[in-house]
Amino acid sequence: MQETMQNIANAVVNFWESYVLAAFRQIGVIDIIDILILTVLFYYVYRFVQERRAGKLAVGLLLFVAVMGCAAFFNMRAIQFVLKNFYQLGVISLVIVFQPELRAALDKVGGIAPLTGLKSLGNGENRDVAALTNAVESICEAVCDLSLDKTGALIVIERTTKLGEYIKPGDEVNANLSPLLLRNIFFNKAPLHDGALIIRDMRILAAGCVLPLSTNEEIDKNLGTRHRAGIGITEVSDALVVIVSEETGVISLANGGKLQRNHNYNSLKNELLKQLSPSIPHGPRREREHHS
Repeated sequence: MQETMQNIANAVVNFWESYVLAAFRQIGVIDIIDILILTVLFYYVYRFVQERRAGKLAVGLLLFVAVMGCAAFFNMRAIQFVLKNFYQLGVISLVIVFQPELRAALDKVGGIAPLTGLKSLGNGENRDVAALTNAVESICEAVCDLSLDKTGALIVIERTTKLGEYIKPGDEVNANLSPLLLRNIFFNKAPLHDGALIIRDMRILAAGCVLPLSTNEEIDKNLGTRHRAGIGITEVSDALVVIVSEETGVISLANGGKLQRNHNYNSLKNELLKQLSPSIPHGPRREREHHS
């Protein structure tokens, strides 16, 4: 027993000297930059999986790696054989099962906005600040009127991720953005009021669109299909979604798979301007009634 413990201690010491201390002695400037970049990458991966199904996957993968490490360290051949074969099949299975999460991650990587300049309402570059502010005010005015009447609404503001696949099943509108048109589209007897409205480049692109429902089990059970659809599209894209509850008139904003509730005119306007263009001053506050 004592000899076994001594062998384990020697193995640990050898590992420390060969793989840890030796590695530190060879670290250069490029290695430090490499580590910093990898740290940033891991940080954003952590933020991405934190509130998604992939979070549970990450915990499972860490446990899998830990078991593999222990099996290799203690030379447990049977466990190594099973886990290695499982690994080959598991990678393919994970790609299939978590395809939505992987797609969302790639969309976010490909849609990273420039560090400077205006983040416009849609994908246009150097969008006029006044036009963007007017568009946001039109959305907020229409949403507050719909809220007072308890008229349900689902307004999607497209940003860098194109939503063409969700636009095709809907009806093309291609009209200028105005509070009156928004209210008419969501009027409860209008043919397009049940679907989602998609805005691109400060224009109403389509209405009556069908969005993917969120599969997040932590969403409040009292929220209906409209809210789940609003959250769902923000899980697979960088879109902003304004939602008006048909039951309560409460105004919500979905962004990045999360839902902010109980907005009024001012808070919704400020949040939209903050997300779409942080450089825009929000200007004087305009008081609006809000049904909560």
